[in-house]
Amino acid sequence: VSSVSERGEVVFRLFCAVPVGVEQGVSVQGLNSPLPSVLCLGDCQLQAPCRIQKCTTDFVSLTAHLNSALDGFDLEFCKALRAYSACTYRNSKVCRGNLVYHSAVLGISDLMSQRNCSKDGPTSSTNPEVTHDPCNYSGHTEASEHQGGEKTIPTYLFCGLFGDPHLRTFKDHFQTCKVEGAWPLIDNNYLTVQVTNVPVVPGSSATATNKITIIFKSYQHCTDQKVYQAVTDDLPAAFVDGTTGGGDGNTKSLQIVDKVSGKYVEMHARYIGTTVYIRQLGHYLTLAIRMPQELAMAYEESQDLQLCVNGCPSSERIDDSGHLPLPVRGQVLPQAGAAHPRSAYTLETATTKCHEKMLVKDIYFYSCVFDLLTTGDANFTAAAHSALQDVEALHPRKERWHIFPRSGDGGVGKGSKSFVSLGLVCLILVAFL
Repeated sequence: VSSVSERGEVVFRLFCAVPVGVEQGVSVQGLNSPLPSVLCLGDCQLQAPCRIQKCTTDFVSLTAHLNSALDGFDLEFCKALRAYSACTYRNSKVCRGNLVYHSAVLGISDLMSQRNCSKDGPTSSTNPEVTHDPCNYSGHTEASEHQGGEKTIPTYLFCGLFGDPHLRTFKDHFQTCKVEGAWPLIDNNYLTVQVTNVPVVPGSSATATNKITIIFKSYQHCTDQKVYQAVTDDLPAAFVDGTTGGGDGNTKSLQIVDKVSGKYVEMHARYIGTTVYIRQLGHYLTLAIRMPQELAMAYEESQDLQLCVNGCPSSERIDDSGHLPLPVRGQVLPQAGAAHPRSAYTLETATTKCHEKMLVKDIYFYSCVFDLLTTGDANFTAAAHSALQDVEALHPRKERWHIFPRSGDGGVGKGSKSFVSLGLVCLILVAFL
């Protein structure tokens, strides 16, 4: 079960699937009682309750943190399945007339076959004192709840950087900045992320990212300090020391996953509940990160210059409260006489090109148009599209995936309006070209 959607499908199957051959009035295989006996009649309230839902809930809790892309997934998933099976066995008598129970038994058998799990072997324990893993952030709140504390659901934040360059902060503010040179995206007690931006075209104030450095700071017994560095045309699937993870055992607390060799890597830091995506598209790099709020905001006063936290300094902003000024002569495109040729895209062709990848005309769409008009490099279309895909994969709140700027705050809007001023600038652009 490698994703929320797949895990939900499994739970649906276990709760809702009807065993083969069970119909109204037909005996459940292996039982002497007909189906109507599952209805609670007479003195059935005196019987011990069927706890199949508790078995299923425990199984979901044991597998919620697992990721099929990481080493040790099959081992841990099979352990959880065996624990699930043992729980159903303990409830076999009291649940003998319960369809959900029989569906769960069939579902477990099916999953064990799919994952080649042996029936005999170690099982996951539902005892919080045993299962609590200090190097698994998602288990921290569960352990606190079992120990008598209040149940708290972690709040996750998202930050992304792509294009030339467009920044989405932890507060879901969208900015387009210059920030040439090295700048810290994140700098807290657990993680440091620094990006280096270089000019895209001569005479333009727009820049793009050609280097990313990430430092995972040492944490208890979970990992030693690990440094990762990517530059254009060198996107390694290992840390600078040659390792691909941190921590001991089969389930690494920190691991790099090579998704597309030389083009796309993921980093999973279980101990701090953090996921990082890095891509190379064309000659430049993009970054997306999800991190728990309590950790992202754990920093000293001297670490306040973080683009993901506070955005770009006003002197480095190209946009106006989220509104992107499309390139006009003397502003973003090279001045007349510059050595670099003018973008081959017109407003119409750039719009058409971006619309091929992005149907919703949100800020990612307009960032794509901006980048094409600024650079003439079609790779920026893929960068904007991938950035939106990363948002959909990592951002915890679906209603905030699409950003539509509104006047004055650069924050999140819910409509596809507020682009009237952008359209006027477009007309000016056409007139100048």
